[in-house]
Amino acid sequence: MTTHDRTANETVRTTTEGPGRALNITTWVFQILLGAFMIVASGTPKLFAVESAAAGFDLIGWGDWFMYFVGALEIAGGVGLLIPRLSGPAAIGLSLLMVGAAIFNVAILDYPVITPLILLALFAGVAWVRRDQTRRFFNHGLKSVR
Repeated sequence: MTTHDRTANETVRTTTEGPGRALNITTWVFQILLGAFMIVASGTPKLFAVESAAAGFDLIGWGDWFMYFVGALEIAGGVGLLIPRLSGPAAIGLSLLMVGAAIFNVAILDYPVITPLILLALFAGVAWVRRDQTRRFFNHGLKSVR
């Protein structure tokens, strides 16, 4: 095997194994920070019906169940970001939740939309970096169902 062949094989191997070390570490730092934020600062106030959280959901008019539901989704997503096998799917779910939050902020609440959009970008970035892991997760899950 020539040096060129070895370099080509190493390049192929590197590109199919997921993100490089630096990107992986950076993504984990973001996942930990985002997971903690979603659990502590976002989901928990909704589950405990903190007045500031409840006020926004009162404006939506769908009842307290919706606030508890969103809080549970946020906590589940935050925990999912901290579990390697679930981090990609969790990031996708939280991205979709932020799309919904942005829509509600603009259409119903007249709240600033910047926070959900920033979080959407961060979750989408995590989902992109973890895309190979997410693909493996869903492929494995589908094979075990058959």
